[in-house]
Amino acid sequence: MSTDLEMPSFRLDGRVALVTGAGRGLGAAIVEAYAACGAEVVLLGRTRSHLDEVAQRIDAAGGQSSAIVCDVTDDNQLRGAIAGLPTLDILVNNAGTNFPEPFVEVSGEHLDTMLDLNVRACFVAAQVAVKKMLEDKTRADRGGCIINMSSQMGHVGSPNRTVYCMTKHALEGLTKAMAVELAPHNIRVNSIGPTFTDTPLMRKVVDTPEKRDFIMSRIPIGKLATLGDIAAAAVYLASPAGAMITGTHLIVDGGWTAQ
Repeated sequence: MSTDLEMPSFRLDGRVALVTGAGRGLGAAIVEAYAACGAEVVLLGRTRSHLDEVAQRIDAAGGQSSAIVCDVTDDNQLRGAIAGLPTLDILVNNAGTNFPEPFVEVSGEHLDTMLDLNVRACFVAAQVAVKKMLEDKTRADRGGCIINMSSQMGHVGSPNRTVYCMTKHALEGLTKAMAVELAPHNIRVNSIGPTFTDTPLMRKVVDTPEKRDFIMSRIPIGKLATLGDIAAAAVYLASPAGAMITGTHLIVDGGWTAQ
């Protein structure tokens, strides 16, 4: 069968991608997937040993990687880390956290921590990353990509997750506004909304059979997401295959938000 259809590539050759929170979990999976697709990857996180473990796996597989130790909630550290890169094509705002607790018991410390990490740090990272992208006068041809790691909880509510839901809803609004403003510069901005994914953070939060049973009852497809499920979404959005996708939210939730 003959066809004139030209399928776009999912490769990331010649691109430089920075992923925050890259030392473990989703961040590590995404940065390894990007390297496997040909990107030069920059791992950013707080713990050198975790970053080095991931970087060693990437290098052993023939990829290109470098690591930056940085606390994303420290504005000066974060701005300096990204501004110091020679070039940047892709940013994945992955660093984040959650403290599940009843609304009336939320502490000021937990409130500030989640707002600083889940919202403010994402804004600052995106702002300095876009400035870096705009320095490159050839950007219009190559384009740029920002991916904000949101959550299915950026689209719905849930008990004991008021602050987390608030921060992820804020991230969805930031994604849309950035996408509209930056589209003339060919910088695309999207978010990914995972359901509960089998990571160390998830296992720490879902620490009883009752909690796990509740989660499984809410996912129509009947299983947790894997790291590969989320990494595949991140590859798609960053690659030429996603060239017309901006200002939207790729929800990888097994049907949770369809109910």
